[in-house]
Amino acid sequence: MFGSNLMNENEIDLARLIVETLNLDFDIETADANTPLYGEGFGLDSIDILEVALAVSQRYGVKLRSDDENNVEIFKSLRALSNYIQENKQK
Repeated sequence: MFGSNLMNENEIDLARLIVETLNLDFDIETADANTPLYGEGFGLDSIDILEVALAVSQRYGVKLRSDDENNVEIFKSLRALSNYIQENKQK
């Protein structure tokens, strides 16, 4: 693939974190930056999302709250979550 769907370094790192955290049988080489996290794509469910939120908090220092009204957008895709992390991580 060529264009805006190619994953950048941050997105690749996040994809690896998700796959490792959840022990997924998922080849990140087949993913692109717009791969959905919930349902199709990575195939995550609400429990998986909670585990990912904890892993993100531990690795990047970004707090993700279950009652955040923006969660649908934050967890929409690999790129959306990666962008949120980059904008909110502790330096």
